[in-house]
Amino acid sequence: MTVPEDTLYASGAVAEDFAFNDRVADVFDDMLSRSVPYYRTVIDGMAQLLAGHLADGATVCDLGCSTGTTLLELARRLANLHLRYVGIDNAPAMLAKARRKSAMFSKSEVLRFIEADITSCPLPQADAIICNYTLQFLRPLTRQPFVRRVYEALPAGGMFFLGEKTITPASRLNRDFIDIYHAFKKQQGYSELEIAAKREALENVLIPFSLEENIALLREAGFAEVELFFRWFNFVAIVALKR
Repeated sequence: MTVPEDTLYASGAVAEDFAFNDRVADVFDDMLSRSVPYYRTVIDGMAQLLAGHLADGATVCDLGCSTGTTLLELARRLANLHLRYVGIDNAPAMLAKARRKSAMFSKSEVLRFIEADITSCPLPQADAIICNYTLQFLRPLTRQPFVRRVYEALPAGGMFFLGEKTITPASRLNRDFIDIYHAFKKQQGYSELEIAAKREALENVLIPFSLEENIALLREAGFAEVELFFRWFNFVAIVALKR
């Protein structure tokens, strides 16, 4: 499958805030692989943790699933468990691409995609819920109620995976982390102009919390066991267990 290259900000022009529209959906898989450090390493970690906790035939739900990459990767890695997968997103263009990819890789029987607002829709019964680089796009005041809904939707022993871009209150180190991240993006082929334009487009849309704030959300929601299982400067992945 040919992945279109992300050139959305090649001109440096920012006509509007970042949105998950048709233009973004078309290049999103390339954008994801070049913008999120160690994305597949995080999926590997999730797969290993899921393999140790889920029974054969369990259900995994991805909230803010975009083009379905995470669920497709898990379905490939955990094929022996015969899991069922549900992806929910409110962007029709993203879901259309997710369904095409699912069909192309012969996974349509185990993957189901639903168009809905994850902050208000009924959550399906699932043994594990994923929210990868999605919470950061929700308005800050809605995040605690959202995480509480996730907690309530999970059964006893259920797992919640949270991947996020973060900030740190250590201002000098925060600046260092941002510089290192921009260097990473340049290594992936993005120009200084593209990096600056993308950052401007995201400024009022992506509002990161610190690692400590994200962990506090999980504990306040009721999760008894919360652990960081991956960190690369300002990118983190956390797993939480419901007793």
